[in-house]
Amino acid sequence: MKYLILIQSNPQSLAVWETLDDQQRADFGRGHLRLTDEMREAGVLVASEGLGDPALATQVSVRDGRTITSDGPFAEVKEHLAGFYLIDVADLDEAVAWAAKAPDARYTRVEVRPVLDMSAWDL
Repeated sequence: MKYLILIQSNPQSLAVWETLDDQQRADFGRGHLRLTDEMREAGVLVASEGLGDPALATQVSVRDGRTITSDGPFAEVKEHLAGFYLIDVADLDEAVAWAAKAPDARYTRVEVRPVLDMSAWDL
């Protein structure tokens, strides 16, 4: 079963980040690289990426067959998705065990969410 481990940026995580020195910040980043490698070696990693700031986002909508885009987030956000790990594991317990290894889990929370398998849907 696939699970998404969501890494959030929020006021709490930003406050913690501000307390870290340069070495701790470097260790934090290397921790994510090590976790990605460990997941890859275990054969559970599907994808893993960090995401750009919401100010770099492009909003997309379609009205009357016309694609409309606008820059930046729709509203000011204090919390946003900063990155993710998409893993394929046996069950929620295994997904939680991997999420607990994320450097962010030591300072704030990470979210584990199942990915819906739509292949069995009768549409």
